[in-house]
Amino acid sequence: MVTESDHIVAATAARIFADLADPQTVNKARDAEWKAPLWRAISDAGLAHAWVPESLGGAGASLAEGFEVIAAAGRIALPVPVVETLLAGWLLAQAELKPPDGAMTVAPARPRDKLTLNPDGSISGRASGVPFAAECGHIAVLAASDAGMTIALVKSADCRVGEGFNLAGEPSNTVTFERAVPVHSAPAPDGFAARSLLAMGAVVRGVQAAGAMQTLLALSVEYANERVAFERKIGKFQAVQQNLARLAGETAAALAASGSAADTVEYASRFDDTLLLEAASAKIRCGEASAEASAIAHQVHGAIGFTNEHVLHRFTLRLLSWRDDFGHESYWAATLGAMVAQRGGDTFWPLLASR
Repeated sequence: MVTESDHIVAATAARIFADLADPQTVNKARDAEWKAPLWRAISDAGLAHAWVPESLGGAGASLAEGFEVIAAAGRIALPVPVVETLLAGWLLAQAELKPPDGAMTVAPARPRDKLTLNPDGSISGRASGVPFAAECGHIAVLAASDAGMTIALVKSADCRVGEGFNLAGEPSNTVTFERAVPVHSAPAPDGFAARSLLAMGAVVRGVQAAGAMQTLLALSVEYANERVAFERKIGKFQAVQQNLARLAGETAAALAASGSAADTVEYASRFDDTLLLEAASAKIRCGEASAEASAIAHQVHGAIGFTNEHVLHRFTLRLLSWRDDFGHESYWAATLGAMVAQRGGDTFWPLLASR
């Protein structure tokens, strides 16, 4: 449930993002000088550590407040690792570990990757597609051992971070941990597994994508009401109106799926089948919507939407990139199917109807 305080946090985030990371301004920037004042404002407002308890030096915000920040970041296609830092802080907080200052990311971010805690406390393994790893000073890590799961904070400098970028040109790196020694570590809570981090990441990306689609819809409607072809605004043509209606439908579906998943995370006491159902459904539906919405938005804008000078690509390329983070649609569809099959047909309808 979103409260008045959640809206205050969201308004603060939106104001900072709009003032210091406007997509058009960032798109025209020739260097990265705009990042320093943006990150300073974000840190001063406590947005990056919103999900870290006050006892650990964070803002102690609710999960709902954090999701509002993530949605605001999506609506402006924020090109700095605020969302990743927020998620990393949440992961560290699960083990009551204090986060460092500055940007962080999380690993592993792909279902097939696994990191191992060695007997001497060091961490080994390889994680691909780690978002913004090349720009973050620390990585919050979930590692497995015979004794269970461990959450740790590792310096990026103690790992081998490979070069790599997603479709939007943002760092998406393969990180190799070669007996990396954590800054600190602690056992994960009971029941917290590798899929728990993936599920939370899936919900985060869903909320972020839904926010970006809201801006895609606004940009497309505005352009259709301004662009004139054959002496008529293109928004008057039935085919364009139908496309805009489809785009609105995809956006609404993404908002509903991601919002339901975020609410479930907020009130869940553990990562059970109900939360898995919501996270998987949100990632699947938001991923499908991202592909459809991006295609429609480019159809409406025509050739201008493909140019570097227009901001449309800042949203569509990120939407397509986020589909792979924390499990793509096919992974979550298979996971969801396996869960339903394992539980048996008699339990499926009660589980679905309870949502």
